[in-house]
Amino acid sequence: MDRAAVETRVLRVLRWIVIAGLVVVTLFPFYYMLLLSVRPIDEVLQNPGRIWVGISEWTIDTYREVLTPSGSGGQGFLKFLSNSALVSVAATVMTLLVSIPGAYAVSRLRFTGRRQVHFLFLSVYLFPSILLAIPLFVLFTRLGLRGSLIGLTIVYIAQTLPVSIYMLRNYLTTIPVSLEEAAAVDGYSRLQTIRKVILPLAAPAVMANALYVFMIAWNEFLFALLFLVEERADWTVSLGLAQLSGGIEVSKTVLMAGSVVLTLPIVIIFFAAERLLTEGLTAGADKG
Repeated sequence: MDRAAVETRVLRVLRWIVIAGLVVVTLFPFYYMLLLSVRPIDEVLQNPGRIWVGISEWTIDTYREVLTPSGSGGQGFLKFLSNSALVSVAATVMTLLVSIPGAYAVSRLRFTGRRQVHFLFLSVYLFPSILLAIPLFVLFTRLGLRGSLIGLTIVYIAQTLPVSIYMLRNYLTTIPVSLEEAAAVDGYSRLQTIRKVILPLAAPAVMANALYVFMIAWNEFLFALLFLVEERADWTVSLGLAQLSGGIEVSKTVLMAGSVVLTLPIVIIFFAAERLLTEGLTAGADKG
C-alpha cells in the first residue's frame, strides 16, 4: 500500500475521532444539565457523578416547581418565558424592519462617506454595556420607560441594530446588481425590488440576523436587571435564572431545570432555522 493511501486512511480515522470528540465536548454539558434536572435531589446528593439514569427514576417535580406561578408556590418561569418571548420577538422584528432597508441603502446607494458609514455602526461596540448602563438608566427613568418591557425592547434594538446593518450589508453586496437592473426593466420600484428580489435571495442572512438578535435579547441580563428588577411580574427568564442561582433555599436540580427552560427555546429555533442558515439561495441566480 502506497503512502498516499495510508495517509488517506489515517486522516479519515482522525476526522471521525475529532468529530466524536467535539460532539462529546459540546453535548455532554447540556446532557448532564438535563440529567440533573430530572433526578431527585436526594439521589443527586448521594451520587452526583452518575451519568445515566433510567426513565423510571426521572421526576418532573423540578419543572413543575420552575413553571408554576410564584403565587402558587413555584418560581413563575412561565411568566418569565412569555416576557422574554415578547421582548425578543419585538426586538427582532423591529431591528429587521430597520436594518434591511438600512443595509440596502449602505450597499447600493451612492452618498458621501458610504464606504465608512458601516464602520461607524460598529463603533457602538467600542463602548462596553456597563458604560452605557447609567446614562440609559437616567434617560429612561426621566422618559418614564424604566420598569417596562417597552423600554427594554428599545434598548435591545439600539444594541443590535448597528451590527445587524453591518452583517446584512456584507451579504447584500454579494447579490448581483444585474438582478435589480432586470427588476427595474420589469417596472419594479425600489421597495418592490427589495421585497420580491433582495429578500428572497438574502433569506439566509436575514435568518442569521434574526437568530442573532433573538439570542441577544433572550439571554441579556444587565439591562434587564437595571430596568425590570423592581417588578417581578415583568422579569425576563434571565433574571429568573439569576434568582435561582442566588437562592440558598433553591435546590440545584431546580436550577438545572431553569437552565434547560432558558436554553431549550434557542436550541429549537436554531435547528428549525438550520436549513435557511446553511442553504445558498443565491446559487445560480445570475445565470444567462
